[in-house]
Amino acid sequence: MQFHIENMTCGGCANSVTKAIQSVDGQAKVDADPVRRTVTVESSQPRDALIAVLEEAGYPASK
Repeated sequence: MQFHIENMTCGGCANSVTKAIQSVDGQAKVDADPVRRTVTVESSQPRDALIAVLEEAGYPASK
C-alpha cells in the first residue's frame, strides 16, 4: 500500500515515518521517499492502523 505524507520532507522525517509504522508491525517493509513525499509499505496490518499510527506520530497520511 502507498501513502502520501505531505510533511515528510527530509531523511529524518522518513526515519520517523518508518519507525512509526514498524512500531505496529515490526516485520513491515517500508520504503519512504521524502523527495516524492510517499511511503510504500508491505505490512500485515490494516491500512487504517497504519494511518492512525502515522497521524499519532505527526505525519498524517492520505491516499
